[in-house]
Amino acid sequence: MGVLRLLAPQHGNMLPLFECSLCTWRKPLKLRLFIGHARHSYLSNLKSTRTSSISCSTNSEKEPSNITDIQLANAKVIYSVASATGHNQESHPESNLRVPAIVDTLEKLELTPKYRNSEIIEIQHFNPASVEDISSVHERAYVLGLEKVMEKASEQGILFIEGSGPTYATASTFQDSLLAAGAGLAVVDAVVAASKKSPEPPSGFALIRPPGHHAVPTGPMGFCVFGNIAVAARYAQRVHGLKRVFIIDFDVHHGNGTHDAFYEDPDIYFLSTHQDGSYPGTGKIHEVGSGKGEGTSLNLPLPGGSGDVAMRTVFDEVIVPCAQRFKPDIILVSAGYDGHVLDHLASLQLTTGTYYMLSASIIQLAKELCGGRCVFFLEGGYNLQSLSYSVADTFRAFLGEPSRASEFDNPAFLYEEPSTRIKQAIQKVKAIHSL
Repeated sequence: MGVLRLLAPQHGNMLPLFECSLCTWRKPLKLRLFIGHARHSYLSNLKSTRTSSISCSTNSEKEPSNITDIQLANAKVIYSVASATGHNQESHPESNLRVPAIVDTLEKLELTPKYRNSEIIEIQHFNPASVEDISSVHERAYVLGLEKVMEKASEQGILFIEGSGPTYATASTFQDSLLAAGAGLAVVDAVVAASKKSPEPPSGFALIRPPGHHAVPTGPMGFCVFGNIAVAARYAQRVHGLKRVFIIDFDVHHGNGTHDAFYEDPDIYFLSTHQDGSYPGTGKIHEVGSGKGEGTSLNLPLPGGSGDVAMRTVFDEVIVPCAQRFKPDIILVSAGYDGHVLDHLASLQLTTGTYYMLSASIIQLAKELCGGRCVFFLEGGYNLQSLSYSVADTFRAFLGEPSRASEFDNPAFLYEEPSTRIKQAIQKVKAIHSL
């Protein structure tokens, strides 16, 4: 059970656990969170207090209004935005500039409802996730404990959550985190509703923060507060009856929170590609799940320097056969763009074109296996330019339009991939999982 304890304010750099020291903290109040072993506690009879109605924006509607399932089914992209502007720490890489930078780029590149009529729909009004929704993944004591310390955060300005990597909280963090999770659930609702009316429903993207894939069942970790994609997986099962959920995590860091939540669950397959040796040091290749969940966790640590060729091979030789064997009802994606060659929190050399390829391939896989039901959730990505252009190219993949990655990617930044080590890692994971 998580226990929250407040300690005295301190000065200093709070990023020693991450690859780079990118922020200086100014008098944060330290929040000690004692985290035991991460164990998932699924409350099978939870009933969500969310309502299913959503309001959306299209080019023909200047004011938000309820949109029909037919309109959803005729769209190609459905997205939501939760910027969490109040959840912010000066100079922290996971800042409140991230989502607005993406939205500005989408607008500049004419990838919004304003320019795309009914092809692209933004869900503008949605309910925050309920405490019950969050508690389907996280221990209730942690959720309620975080809510209780918001008053202290309001008094002190910023809380540093000790033992969680450089994760912080402000007075609005609890509500911002509920809203982020709720934005993801709203996109799941919309995609599922559309799939009942069309064999090729739109793809979904939750442009949300704080991110979620490091948050373990007992607490926050690595910039993450609540496990947005894990909460959505349970919600898809409980509310929509989509029993088998396939989660792909292509963030440069291992999604240890999602991994821990479902490690013993046979109905949720978690597949993570991440840089070997990067934060938080989890996601070893031999970790395959346990108990009834044995075989439904796949971790593929890739050597630094892995790039486009590595990810194309991984998709064809690992992701596709795993998904085909699992036969999912929906695919959820932890979309982290911090593997980009211009993002300095790690040392992969993915490009905007790599993310286009991954997005287009995953969407095609969803069409073949689960009626096109697929929702992306924003995770990492801290270079605002590479993040924004990569998300924009993901939108183009959703639309079935050509990539414009060549306008942004610079081949001069790339170097030879460590092909021998990449091949060894792929062959090892294929042998372990009988692929």
